[in-house]
Amino acid sequence: MLNLTTNYKARVAELPGLFRDVFTASESAEEGHAVGALAEGLLSTTPEDDLIGVLALDGSVLSGCVLFTRLSYDQDPRQVFLMSPVAVRTDRQKAGIGQKLISFGLEELRLQGVDYTVTYGDPAYYQKVGFQQITENFAQPPMPLSMPHGWLGQSLAGSETPIEGPSHCVSAFNRPELW
Repeated sequence: MLNLTTNYKARVAELPGLFRDVFTASESAEEGHAVGALAEGLLSTTPEDDLIGVLALDGSVLSGCVLFTRLSYDQDPRQVFLMSPVAVRTDRQKAGIGQKLISFGLEELRLQGVDYTVTYGDPAYYQKVGFQQITENFAQPPMPLSMPHGWLGQSLAGSETPIEGPSHCVSAFNRPELW
């Protein structure tokens, strides 16, 4: 039976390896290394109030994880979080675990008063869980985007008004090659 939880700290040592293995299998060894290192950086350098991790556990087996980190906008009081990275073990993919993880995480963010969430990825996949393509004028990313069509957002509070001003990400994401 699949258990979804925000109690990621007990499994934090396993998470970079999960991301590395999943992205190595789906993309390349180089991408796996980069995403594993990103996850390690997020988990070790992000202040606790700026990071939410959601795990999918099948018994004691770690099946998936999604990380959410704060995205700060200088001129807008709304709370915004960036969803990235997302990984489901390769032997558990195509079973709806990723969508369940994301939906659970978005509900947790909503319960914590987060107003909006963004992600940067495949629109076809993330639209299944309510994300829509947004422009850089609607919500400015912290760095120039190499694939602007992958900039996606979702209101968690019902407001569809643009987010004002420049944004700042947590330190682990503050690298142009990630964008």
